Amino acid sequence: MKKLMVTMFTAFALAGSAHADVSKVNTCVVADPTGTPLNVRNRPNGTILGALHNDTRVIILDAALVSGKVWSKIVPVEAGKVGWVFSSFLDCA
Repeated sequence: MKKLMVTMFTAFALAGSAHADVSKVNTCVVADPTGTPLNVRNRPNGTILGALHNDTRVIILDAALVSGKVWSKIVPVEAGKVGWVFSSFLDCA
């Protein structure tokens, strides 16, 4: 229930205004230590939809634990498709 509430809050915050203040939602930055773009997938371990470069700001919409690893459902702040990334490659500090 808590996860659903966070997801609903984030969706409401984004839909509420064309000028939503992204500092009030959970934003992170891509920080892939491999130096390659971070794959964005249709679901955890799913088909690759695209990739994001380091320092790209994203909004976390949801999270899932799959085979002991945390995945985040994200949308880039500037523009892009919603998808799933491996959470260890995000800096949310």
